[in-house]
Amino acid sequence: MTLSSWNSIVSTLPDPHFLQTYEWGQVKAKYGWVPYYAVWTANGKFTVSQTTENGSLDIGDIVAAALILKRTALRRFSIFYAPKGPLMDWTNESLRKRVLDDLQSFAKKQGAIFLKLDPDVVLGRGVPASVDEVTESSGQAVRSDLRRRGWVESSDQIQFCNTVMVDLSASEDEILMRMKQKTRYNVRLAEKKGVVVRVGNLEDLPALYKMYAETSVRDGFVIRDEGYYLTVWKMFMQSSEPSAVPLIAEVDGEAVAAIFLFMFAGRGYYVYGMSRDKHREKMPTYLLQWVAMKHAKAHGCLTYDLWGAPDVFDESDSMWGVYRFKEGLGGEVVRTLGAYDFAPSKFWYAMYSDVMPRVLNFMRSRGKEKTKQVVGGA
Repeated sequence: MTLSSWNSIVSTLPDPHFLQTYEWGQVKAKYGWVPYYAVWTANGKFTVSQTTENGSLDIGDIVAAALILKRTALRRFSIFYAPKGPLMDWTNESLRKRVLDDLQSFAKKQGAIFLKLDPDVVLGRGVPASVDEVTESSGQAVRSDLRRRGWVESSDQIQFCNTVMVDLSASEDEILMRMKQKTRYNVRLAEKKGVVVRVGNLEDLPALYKMYAETSVRDGFVIRDEGYYLTVWKMFMQSSEPSAVPLIAEVDGEAVAAIFLFMFAGRGYYVYGMSRDKHREKMPTYLLQWVAMKHAKAHGCLTYDLWGAPDVFDESDSMWGVYRFKEGLGGEVVRTLGAYDFAPSKFWYAMYSDVMPRVLNFMRSRGKEKTKQVVGGA
């Protein structure tokens, strides 16, 4: 197994995700995390190391894998996180037992405060309590298994538990007709009102960050500093698989909205969205999503992940307004397991869980002030 083959391994396993790619590990490595690469083979072998160089393994023998990120916490301890991993057939009980046994042993040997995982194990589809709701018994079994083993549902959910997925396998006309009538109208309105969408390049990134900062201040969410996003965007834009492309909506040559489309192993992802107040009545965000779907489909994607849906499907949830926009795009709600933590030491896990929220709240408040300064100086 060579350095370049990690993404090949990931892409062949069930539910591959761009957060499990080599590139994501390299992004996080620049911000205090150490990437580990874990693989399980059909003949019972388990290896985990800080390098993907391992000539003794054949990709075809690998039945599970995980990019695991390590970070020092409380000076002498570590926390571990496998974003959207491990990747494997979670319905295979014997394989699941092997992988979880090995991960728990690894966490204990490493002296971890906890190991967090949040694989795309589906608990159900459709809005809860609706006529379209479907429960996935296999996902429910995985959750029960984790709880029996002592894993606990994390109070710190890094990724969204729920999302909206658009099927891109149909024709463009069929995809468009699945959208709600008002959404289709707004897509066409944007085109009629002169909104034009172009593919961005590296030179656009500083301006896109300023627009993202403006969006965060207006809508009240916290973002990181410019350097972080430039690192992420450049890393994936300069890669071919996975890849990322900024799509920029303009009116008379002026950028008014943009999104970043990530693509990997047959799935497109809407990860970052930004807009200005100017020309909002021309509905540029609707046209952006339609262009993103067509772009993803043209590049081999069969599904489009709209990246997030409410935990509670009513107006009390902070994501309700965003969800109503996504709902109009004709996707299906997919509800997943969310993050679960394995804590070898309940004492240190409790200590960390008590201290870190206060630290993070302080950092977020500082981050909001810095973002306001960026917008104010723009």
